[in-house]
Amino acid sequence: MYDLIEQARSVVAGRIRIRPRVALILGSGLGTLADQLDEAVVVPYAEVPGFHEPKVPGHRGELAVGLLSGQPVAVLRGRFHFYEGYSMQEVTFPVRLLRALGCHTLLVTNAAGGLRADWQVGDIMRIADHIFLPGFAGHHPLIGPNDERFGPRFPAMLGAYESDLVPVARAVAAAQGLTLREGVYCMLAGPSFETGAEMRMLRALGADAVGMSTAPEVIVARHGGMRVLGFSLITNLALPDGSPANHAEVLEAGEQAKPRFAALLRGILARMPASPDSSAP
Repeated sequence: MYDLIEQARSVVAGRIRIRPRVALILGSGLGTLADQLDEAVVVPYAEVPGFHEPKVPGHRGELAVGLLSGQPVAVLRGRFHFYEGYSMQEVTFPVRLLRALGCHTLLVTNAAGGLRADWQVGDIMRIADHIFLPGFAGHHPLIGPNDERFGPRFPAMLGAYESDLVPVARAVAAAQGLTLREGVYCMLAGPSFETGAEMRMLRALGADAVGMSTAPEVIVARHGGMRVLGFSLITNLALPDGSPANHAEVLEAGEQAKPRFAALLRGILARMPASPDSSAP
């Protein structure tokens, strides 16, 4: 994998003019934030070794590098998913590339179902922790030989989402008059939405939102020494007595939340403290 990452890094580095320091992964319906980059260079996923083209609506499949709120960023407009038949190593390959390009911080977003009856569609949740159920079943991005050039054999995940960026996110949300939820995100493999019994089980486990991505990306980012700030856009309510979920409403909720979500991310970038060490979280 190291050789493939170096090949991909060489391809992208040869086309961009700015060395990115912050990586953003934009989930379903949220990719238009990349249109706001200054001095942007866009590289289609199809032209990056090791990348795949997303097949899910709302994921454009482009890597954009430029400036956002004065920060040099690399933005993944969409992701490819485990449920599309890719391995966890393939799903997380873009994070490895972003780290190789020089990113020390990951801002990761997703669309998720809310498991709290007192929450509403359109709410934004800061991910305080995650439950990675596919990983429990052996589908883990770090399974196999460990390459110490990427990170340690047994990386700690306690406090994976806690850093000096959390107070920044809270302050920016308060200044913008935005109610920022905080909770636990649970990843399932998908692609089917949850049954009523599964929703009740997830609540019993302590999950506040559920989706089909993010956890493996965060694990690989932390494995590589990146600090992480994660957000879920609540695009539907995953309640046993509620209406069945569908992807169309996910995209619609993303469309309506774009201005608020974009303003939050831009505000965080504008006030982001520098990482004390580009090789450490």
